[in-house]
Amino acid sequence: MSSSHNKDPRREKIKSLIRTIPDYPAKGIQFRDISTLLADKEGLALVADLFYEQYKDAKIDLVVGIEARGFILGALLAYRIGAGFVMVRKEGKMPVGNGVETIKESYQMEYRSATTIEMHTDSIKPGQRVIIIDDLLATGGTLLAAAKLVERLGGTIVELSCIVELPDLGGRSKLAGYPLYHMVEFEGD
Repeated sequence: MSSSHNKDPRREKIKSLIRTIPDYPAKGIQFRDISTLLADKEGLALVADLFYEQYKDAKIDLVVGIEARGFILGALLAYRIGAGFVMVRKEGKMPVGNGVETIKESYQMEYRSATTIEMHTDSIKPGQRVIIIDDLLATGGTLLAAAKLVERLGGTIVELSCIVELPDLGGRSKLAGYPLYHMVEFEGD
């Protein structure tokens, strides 16, 4: 899968609809807020269309969405390409018991202490073709932790996918070995 960003007006429109909030959630952070993009019907349609174009012929079994914005994007994509949807949640948010179990993976966030995510052990069958989706790639910790969960369950990762990449934070190098798709970049963050 490849992404061509050659001054695509759709990508420029998407980027223009993403709000920047300085010093949130901590001083020095430029928070890229996609809520303004998702609230705009044209923006949401562009995001859905670009994800669909990227994956329509990829024979995907499951889209794995990372809490919380990855749920929105992942469910939208799964519906469009005829795949199932699986949630990755913060530790303690998945129901367990009566034979239902989770697996967990911890990672370091850009501006917080270590975080742990989890998914149900029965959510992916060995060999299923999977896309992992989140809103943004910064340091790569969240996507890498989700990829480890999928691989531990035997899933085949087709691609990691997001709307925004912040290349200056080095996430792409942390995810070396995984195909990566993004729609727009914000440099200097």
